[in-house]
Amino acid sequence: MKRWIALALACFSLSAQAVTLQELQQRFSQQPVLRAEFEQQRSISGMTKPLNSSGELVISQQKGLWWAQQKPFPLTLLLDDRRMVQTMAGQPPQVVTAENNPQMFQFNRLLTALFHADSQALEQNFALQFSDVGNHRWRVVLTPKTSPLDKLFKRITLNGEQFLETIDIDDMQNDATHIRFFNQRTTPTTLTAEEQQRFAS
Repeated sequence: MKRWIALALACFSLSAQAVTLQELQQRFSQQPVLRAEFEQQRSISGMTKPLNSSGELVISQQKGLWWAQQKPFPLTLLLDDRRMVQTMAGQPPQVVTAENNPQMFQFNRLLTALFHADSQALEQNFALQFSDVGNHRWRVVLTPKTSPLDKLFKRITLNGEQFLETIDIDDMQNDATHIRFFNQRTTPTTLTAEEQQRFAS
């Protein structure tokens, strides 16, 4: 579940001058497609070196999230309102739906609310603190208040300006995940033929 929430939060592309979550949600809705690159660093208790990964993502309001890790090994995740499909090289795709895993699919719906900045759904599951930190920058701190999120995470912190730039996840095992997004692009505003094929797979 930690991977899903990190991926879903990756879709939180927000504007620089927002002063409320509702304005963030409105501005996000005006971006039908977002493309970005990411770098992720995970520090695990008992390990001397962090785990690093990187890749690219595409977020479409109509199609969902396509997340492609390229290093240290290829891994692709497709997330929409019907399914989650994870594909690793040399292995058959793993598919999660409401029929074969109702709990995970319910979690999937929460994640959809997260990357659409759905304030109503967020406030049902998190204590939310929004801050204007100056120079057109903002911060959102999410503290889980419902199960199973409150058993997994201490807090999730989002920082950004024109777009979401970083996510910091602190979990109950004292592990920490830091994700940085860069090279964000919102044009073209529709999916290319290649991107359409990614979501069709």
